[in-house]
Amino acid sequence: MKKKLALTPPMGWNSWDCYGASVTEAEVRGNAEYMAEHMKAYGWEYIVVDIQWYEPDANSSAYRPFVPLEMDAYSRLIPATKRFPSATNGQGFKPLADYIHSLGLKFGIHILRGVPRQAVHTNSQILGTNVKAREIALTDSICQWNTDMYGIDPTKPGAAAYYNSLFELYASWGVDFVKVDDISSAYIGNVPYFAGEIELIRNAIEYCGHEMVLSLSPGPAPIEQAEHLKKHAQMWRMTADYWDCWGDLFEEFEKCHQWSPHVGEGHWPDADMLPLGHLAIRSCEHGIGDRWTRFSQAEQLTMLTLWCIFRSPLMVGCELRDNDDWTLNLLTNEEVLHVLKHSHSGRQLYRDGHSIAWHALSETGDHYLAIFNTGTTPVKIETPLNKIDLPESVQVRDLWSRTDLGETKKSIILDVPIHGARLVKLTKK
Repeated sequence: MKKKLALTPPMGWNSWDCYGASVTEAEVRGNAEYMAEHMKAYGWEYIVVDIQWYEPDANSSAYRPFVPLEMDAYSRLIPATKRFPSATNGQGFKPLADYIHSLGLKFGIHILRGVPRQAVHTNSQILGTNVKAREIALTDSICQWNTDMYGIDPTKPGAAAYYNSLFELYASWGVDFVKVDDISSAYIGNVPYFAGEIELIRNAIEYCGHEMVLSLSPGPAPIEQAEHLKKHAQMWRMTADYWDCWGDLFEEFEKCHQWSPHVGEGHWPDADMLPLGHLAIRSCEHGIGDRWTRFSQAEQLTMLTLWCIFRSPLMVGCELRDNDDWTLNLLTNEEVLHVLKHSHSGRQLYRDGHSIAWHALSETGDHYLAIFNTGTTPVKIETPLNKIDLPESVQVRDLWSRTDLGETKKSIILDVPIHGARLVKLTKK
């Protein structure tokens, strides 16, 4: 039975958007120190090492196919000591996790579903069994974009034991968050939704006895599997890979609208990482490298506003130590983050041409209204109060500027810039 974790949407940093598969221990520690000093007080807590931490010579977001990986005698990938020197002498991620915990933060890792191809080719052992890796592998079940793993046949003897051994290892390291990739989308090729492996992983987390948030990727997750996802995971990607271009952000509005009935305590559809600040230091995604986010400031406000009123997990991927005041202030606005953590019933209120409105309720009975302009000219957008069952007169507070706008009657009219957003709290008089 899934434990009740992630009572509010998880908030953290993930190494992918900045370092691809190549992040080093020093970079992880540095970003964790920044988060502890500047962001922890606002609810940010997870530090997640993304894909291929077991690949000694990874150098970007481009994977090197069929290269030797660091692996123990029981078919389990372990941190590459060339990049994570504290993992020497079989310590794995425990020293790094201990350091993250000493900062008052939580530690996470990325894995791909399945068993390493390297383990299958050498036919290495599964811990605690007489089974070998080749006996549980499905060699025709392969990731479409990475050569590290074969899928696992969940019905085979030893399959559950393999996943149990993985999560026992992660528990011994002190891992608090696991992002499992290549498991929850039929978007790439003809890949099915891997329900059997998801269930093995959920059971393995319960078996190891250590609390871990389970995040599933990539997206878009099939909405017809919503109940299965809610039963087994705390968060799952509802979109394809998301980057800093307006087209990607525009598509999120419909995804959030579709998934909003499934948002709730302990299960969060994930709108993907926030490509803010300094990105792609060692990345070649879409042929675009080292840069500051291509989103305008208005678009950045739109993204955070939508993610918060929808209540998506917030995972930022920039080099935190390079943050300017704008980026840090964007990520630490207490009034906006209060909507993320303490609202409910978020939903699209209306969509009329380029105007989109979302509404949510606070725990104390106040109303939140987010107004978005997806068009190419600034506009005034009017929303009648009776659309959200409010009296004719309410007090209005702008949450991004943290200023009171006074009283409004019958409707609220807000100026919204190109690709911009306004987020207000409405309080009955």
